Amino acid sequence: MRKEAILAVLEDWNIWSKPFKKSFKRKSYEDEVAKKATTGEIVFLKGVRRSGKSTILRNHIENLIESGVAKNEILFVNLEDPRFASYLSLELLEEIKNAYLYYLSPTQKPYIFLDEVQNIDNFEKWLLKEYELETSHLFATGSNSKLLSKEIGSALSGRYLGVQVSPLSFKEFLAFSDVSVASPYELLTQKNSIEKKFETFMSYGGFPQVVLTEDIGLKEAELKSYFDSILLRDIVARYKLDNFRSLEQLAILLLSSIANPMSVTKVSKKLAVSFDLANRYFEYLENTYMIQTLPLFDWSLQKQFTNPKKVYSIDTGLSKRVSFELGKRKGDLLENIVYLELKRSFDELYYFKTKQGYEVDFLVKQRERVTHLVQVSLTLENEKTRTRELRALVKASQELQYSEDMKLWLITMDESSVEVIDGFEIELINVLEWLLL
Repeated sequence: MRKEAILAVLEDWNIWSKPFKKSFKRKSYEDEVAKKATTGEIVFLKGVRRSGKSTILRNHIENLIESGVAKNEILFVNLEDPRFASYLSLELLEEIKNAYLYYLSPTQKPYIFLDEVQNIDNFEKWLLKEYELETSHLFATGSNSKLLSKEIGSALSGRYLGVQVSPLSFKEFLAFSDVSVASPYELLTQKNSIEKKFETFMSYGGFPQVVLTEDIGLKEAELKSYFDSILLRDIVARYKLDNFRSLEQLAILLLSSIANPMSVTKVSKKLAVSFDLANRYFEYLENTYMIQTLPLFDWSLQKQFTNPKKVYSIDTGLSKRVSFELGKRKGDLLENIVYLELKRSFDELYYFKTKQGYEVDFLVKQRERVTHLVQVSLTLENEKTRTRELRALVKASQELQYSEDMKLWLITMDESSVEVIDGFEIELINVLEWLLL
């Protein structure tokens, strides 16, 4: 590809002659990127397509410029620009850098940002070369977890730091509407409007562009477009599949089954496809971050692997858009939101079943200790529901050899309170208080 043609593409994506369009800040991610960049390691942003990875990088670029870095010392490359599509290769990366050096002539070590780098086969070799020669500050994004883990893990082990990016949390969702809640008083005085916003968040999720789109029809169109794009670009094109219909059916089935255990055997029977095909497509969907799975906790790793896993969606809006029934199951949507929030704070997350068959939605393990048992219920107004949910926490605590520092939480839409049952203190927590305060 000629230098002039490369520069024409780069000019459209960089800040050299025009500013980036205004974007919302996601401070926690930007702070994490800035902190990890100080180490000199490659900073890698990973997450589902359209979750905001590119914007976080562009905001970091603006922060660099504000700190005194010259514009010509920064290169942003969008590897999904269709003008690059016919040339995607390691040679293209080298040509892009050479064109940038030729025309922009940076005098300091440049900052290079590669967006959706998994589009280049063997990209890790180029990053490794740049890293070892210490010729660039390196940043990259990607949307395929297995590919990135495989490539990064083998070639770049010990040379990169990851940043996991998800669609907006509810707190970020409110910030996009210029709403903040810093105290119980502020939550109380805005309760009605925040509850309405939470209904919207539950229905349409937290993809940034969807949140910024006001028209409901356009929101739904955006979500359908994301669903199709993830399937077609991140799976069908990458793995050269010819059975799109089965893949689409599997994706819809899983997105419709959030908060429920699903095994590959069950999926293959429901869709009347082979076990191998169901297993492969299930894995592809997990690789795109669209689907996430939660194992059943057991001290035996072998049992963890063989038991059915619960399925969750990266975004409730995405699930609700493709499922006809999910809108009626608000409890499952709420549980999915709680799952995503817990994943932001804890690495080891499971669900749990007692020997008597009581199920606890979430178990948090830190090192060798179970630190939290978390149950989710839309409301506890029904006495049977209340008794069942509380009893599950008590029974699980007894079986897991409860310690005083283990937290027992029951998260609901009801008001917060504390229950003591059989000597166990259980916190009933309003979900809005939990998410915001």
